Amino acid sequence: MFEPVQFRPEVENRVRWVEETDPVGIVEQTYLELAGGTTPTELLTASTLAVVRSTELPPQHHGGPLHPVCGVHAVHHVSQRLPGEAGFLPIIQHVALANNHVHSPQMGPYLMPAIEPLQGTPGEIGSYHISDAELTEGMSELAQRATSGIEATKGAFHKSLRALAAPAAEHYFLWLLERLAPGEALDQLLPLAIARNGLDDHNFLFPVYSARALDCIGWEWADVVMRPPVRYQARRASRLIRSGYDFGAIEALLDEYKLLEVDIPEHSHPGESEQIGELGLAMGRSKNYLDNIDPLARALANGLSLAGAGEALSLGAAAAYISTSYGNPMDSHLHTGTNNRRYLLRMPGVSRKNRILALLTGFTGPEVLLAERLLNWGDNLDGDVTASLPERDERSLLDAVVESIEGQPWLDWRKIGVAATVAPDSVRETVALARQYAEKGYDAEAYFERLGEIACRDDFTEMHALKHFQAIVDEYYATRGPFRWLHMAAAAKSAAIIHLGREHRIYDEAKALLAA
Repeated sequence: MFEPVQFRPEVENRVRWVEETDPVGIVEQTYLELAGGTTPTELLTASTLAVVRSTELPPQHHGGPLHPVCGVHAVHHVSQRLPGEAGFLPIIQHVALANNHVHSPQMGPYLMPAIEPLQGTPGEIGSYHISDAELTEGMSELAQRATSGIEATKGAFHKSLRALAAPAAEHYFLWLLERLAPGEALDQLLPLAIARNGLDDHNFLFPVYSARALDCIGWEWADVVMRPPVRYQARRASRLIRSGYDFGAIEALLDEYKLLEVDIPEHSHPGESEQIGELGLAMGRSKNYLDNIDPLARALANGLSLAGAGEALSLGAAAAYISTSYGNPMDSHLHTGTNNRRYLLRMPGVSRKNRILALLTGFTGPEVLLAERLLNWGDNLDGDVTASLPERDERSLLDAVVESIEGQPWLDWRKIGVAATVAPDSVRETVALARQYAEKGYDAEAYFERLGEIACRDDFTEMHALKHFQAIVDEYYATRGPFRWLHMAAAAKSAAIIHLGREHRIYDEAKALLAA
């Protein structure tokens, strides 16, 4: 019989506390833990390990460990950004979400079994229904020939994912984790993750965000936290929407433009600023997001650096986001997808091929494409939207931005359905005020502190508000000065849309405790 995953005593006690506390009292109990001296990182680690150990991975991408783990990077950094006890808010939201998932009958009961790392060979894995040619597609010749060691186990892992043999894949991946650097280990998951991005954005987001979660809570937990992303890859990929996505055609661009042969610089430089701006804004103005793939590939072939291409993708994501009236409160995937792609550009051990393909698929996710049908707010990008606004000093203008966000009309997401939500025109005023704030050169830190607190109010979207906010902040600081306003405007639009639903029960309870 199997034994459940267990942790060293002090961690096990905190994990069990998250798992076993009555959901009715979890907000107050989490506040008391933090106020009593348990550090935010200790509680964030516990809630992450609890939701991984004690929730089942559901057949789609909501529920279970997926979004709580994807939210760790944002929760960690927003907690550090907010002053004093306000920094407790994102931690309380994360613990409450993990606790809710553990207690939900839709996600359990479940207990992750402890397993041993296993070395493997490609010949150990087969399928009655999938040909060996399909199982070995994309595998290196070295891995196919190897009979033992790292390359052979890479081959066994490669085949086990494609054979839908999740238990075997987990064993092999744990063995590789002990022998590969983090980036090299993550790179083993990326071929399928990137190829399937156009079927469901979370195929890409889940493994990369899991690595970033470990950057926050420690890679010592990789043998637990990385197991759900492995299982997520080792299953049939469903297509969320119909689109013209064709990964084979994207891969063909590698050969057409010789992208694995030409010398593409890693790092950007001031001399490519104009090209980055032109390419990014062109992508943001595109009425067909899939048309953005070829120009990005061509730019790389013509000498644009990988970092420059990532920055152009970031500008395009922000420009496209503020140009659509799509009002889905979970519409974060342009920014989060771009932010995770740029993370891969910085991560040692990730192959050049996977970095390039990740960039080329930046506008292909179905949750990105859903916004394409409502590209009717182009004035937010190209119009003189600030001309009629009165002059205000920094504090007054920031107050006006927040008042505009908080003054948005209420929309019943549960009745409308989030994917059918259209943002009201009043959100355009919020975007204009944010653009004015940016154009005035006012303090970005004060701006993001106020909007960070607003992101902590949402308890409806499984961390999407926090993830979107933090991705925008990351991108703002990784973008050249002339284009940073795009991210400030995007942050305001996101905050206004999140506020439409007024789903703030956990926040309201937590704020009352902070004020007591």
